[in-house]
Amino acid sequence: MVVDDVPDIVETVKTVLEKEEYEIISASSADECLEKLKKITPDLILLDIMMPGMVVKEMLKGIKENKKWRNIKIIYLTVVRMSEVEKADLLKEANIVDFIEKPFDITNLVRRVKKVI
Repeated sequence: MVVDDVPDIVETVKTVLEKEEYEIISASSADECLEKLKKITPDLILLDIMMPGMVVKEMLKGIKENKKWRNIKIIYLTVVRMSEVEKADLLKEANIVDFIEKPFDITNLVRRVKKVI
């Protein structure tokens, strides 16, 4: 699942990963993501950190508290620039397995998704 409020990012990631034979579901907000999770449980969520609506940390809390969702792996996909220490702290959060900065290299994105899945 790709969760991002920028349609171009969603389309790019979707196109790239579908070429690698992944089935992609998208959501444009944390709220929409949680609604879609009620119907499907993805192997991985590529998640933007900053979006309008529900705060991502609240969404993560909801995922962690749900037995059906708590093992979904999450990769942050964001324009937020952080130090290695800040990234390491974020990666300690529940199910956060990687951190990819935008703009991203397509080959690197695919490699890191394959590593997680």
